[in-house]
Amino acid sequence: MSRHVAIVTDSTAYLPTRMMERHGITAVPLTVVLGDRALEEGTEISTRSLAQALQKRRSVTTSRPSPQVFAETYRRVAESGASGIVSLHLSAELSGTYDAAVLAAREAPVPVRVVDTGMVAMALGFCALAAAEVAEAGGTMDEAVTAAEKRAAGTSAYFYVDTLDYLRRGGRIGAAQALLGSALAVKPLLQLDGGRIELLEKVRTASKAIARLEEIAAERAGGAEVDIAVHHLAAPERAAALADRLRARVPGLADLHVSEVGAVIGAHTGPGLLGAVVSPR
Repeated sequence: MSRHVAIVTDSTAYLPTRMMERHGITAVPLTVVLGDRALEEGTEISTRSLAQALQKRRSVTTSRPSPQVFAETYRRVAESGASGIVSLHLSAELSGTYDAAVLAAREAPVPVRVVDTGMVAMALGFCALAAAEVAEAGGTMDEAVTAAEKRAAGTSAYFYVDTLDYLRRGGRIGAAQALLGSALAVKPLLQLDGGRIELLEKVRTASKAIARLEEIAAERAGGAEVDIAVHHLAAPERAAALADRLRARVPGLADLHVSEVGAVIGAHTGPGLLGAVVSPR
């Protein structure tokens, strides 16, 4: 049995299954609570079901994985031959997932380094990929962590949402900002800043907001070699159109991923989400 550094992340990284399998990355699922049912993201609830529930204004909340779930994951990964584990997770400002992983790491059968990337969605996914590439090349745990942290430091994530109401309800953005946005009937652009979701700009119409999202992402990419991810929730046409325009505008584009976010992020953003993650290599 070969000994290696294994990479664990969580389901909010939204990495394509084929990519996770290719790089041997394990994702621990977060939970969506729909009414009185607790459902694992990625296997037990679809984004279509989530969008329908949100549109009907049904009660939707989210929950971190338990320390026990992490402990079982670390045990299973260790038994597969890992000599150490680098566990990379969404921002601790947004979820208790990091804290649960830290608790489980104390009892793991192999050393575990738990990292709060301050990221979410493919901003987290790109960090996991950077760490996995180092591990595949025979790198140490410290080297894999350094690669992930470097990727996180250079990565930017921007989001358009139709309304701030879902974020306000989930406590992910200040109530005063949400009320201000509604009163002015503006379309908000958000960014990840210091691990938190912050209001970046307020734009008057959806079309202008999406055009501004494209402009910001293209400016952030500049001429460097970058990976880009375009995310959406129940807005595939918008996402495809944005991806096509970014392909034409970004000269240093390496890989471009287009995907629908899962139920956990969708529960806090609502249908109509459009996001752009820019991650220099």
